[in-house]
Amino acid sequence: MMSQPLISQLAAIALLFAATAASADTPKPAEAAASIGDSKVEKPAAPPMADKAPAAALDENKEREKAKTDAETWFDDLHAPKVAARPELSIDAKPAPQLPRLGPLNDSEEIDPLKNAERTVQFQQNLAGAVQAGAPAGYWTTPQLYQWQILPQGLIYRNYLAGEKESRFRSEWNHTSNGRDIWDVTLGGNVGILRYGTTDDIRPQGWQLGIEGASQVRLDRGEHLDVDSSDFRFGIPMTWGDSIYQQKFAFYHLSSHIQDEFLLKHPGFPRLNFSRNVFVWGHSLYPTDNFRVYAEVGYGFVVDVSKPWEFQFGFDYSPGYATGTAGAPFAAVNGHLRQEVNYGGNLNAQAGWAWRRSPASGLYRIGVEYFNGKDDQFSFFNDSLQKIGIGMWYDY
Repeated sequence: MMSQPLISQLAAIALLFAATAASADTPKPAEAAASIGDSKVEKPAAPPMADKAPAAALDENKEREKAKTDAETWFDDLHAPKVAARPELSIDAKPAPQLPRLGPLNDSEEIDPLKNAERTVQFQQNLAGAVQAGAPAGYWTTPQLYQWQILPQGLIYRNYLAGEKESRFRSEWNHTSNGRDIWDVTLGGNVGILRYGTTDDIRPQGWQLGIEGASQVRLDRGEHLDVDSSDFRFGIPMTWGDSIYQQKFAFYHLSSHIQDEFLLKHPGFPRLNFSRNVFVWGHSLYPTDNFRVYAEVGYGFVVDVSKPWEFQFGFDYSPGYATGTAGAPFAAVNGHLRQEVNYGGNLNAQAGWAWRRSPASGLYRIGVEYFNGKDDQFSFFNDSLQKIGIGMWYDY
């Protein structure tokens, strides 16, 4: 049996060994603080750039910034509207050609009255310069190349706005001096077939061959829209002109026909075979962009009931530029004298609002009209008539 002193020595050695082991496992204060910090916040590892060259590290930074920029751009595109980048302009850059506006009436830019006024002043200066230089009024032209064209846009010699026998689309609701309510309708057109002249979206210039035709009908609104009479017209105009002065040499045929519905209501009315084949020589002058004066003479070389000579003259005030959706005012007066009524005839006046898509396009109008003189339906050519009403017109 072990003695008591030996047991005491062994216990002391065991305690010393345990204390030494505990001391080795206990961390130092700085290491304990670092351990606690690492348990709460994980520090990001430093990029392994120590063993890379400076250029390689710079490239890696650039790629990282690019990836960040791409991510921001992709996110922004989800919330912000895209804006097209504007092309860089150079001194040698040439403007894109202006194409004719053949689409719907939709002008995004506002009409600038000052710009239109400046253009009119320049127009008048050009006219004055041409006259002072000894050239005929309107002889100068813009530096546009003349080219052959089939089915060109626009007319060089335009319709007379208040001319009651022009080929156009027309609808007028009139009240007459004898108490009738009538509806005067024209279904027709006037178009170019062949041109040697300008091609741009401006007022046409050059030589042009065209065709025109219309059915001009009168309906009795008080008698269930019965047809009273119809005038039929077909013509071939040959025209020349620039932006100021135009000429027309044309042929047209016109014949008038009383309708059965009218004859049934008026059995004793004489049926007349009014017709004429006519050569026309006309002149038109624009002192400004929007104002025009004109005159023409016609000679019928084959006539029936009608007589050879007729004369027309008048003025038109209408927008010669693109009006946009706002439109612009118009006014027109036409006088028509005819030999078969002893060189009497009629006077027609119109006023209202007009729209034009471009200087080369047609003109749409709405407004009021006053007519006084011999009837413009030639089945009643010798009857006097006054009528006033509202209407709409489209001239090519």
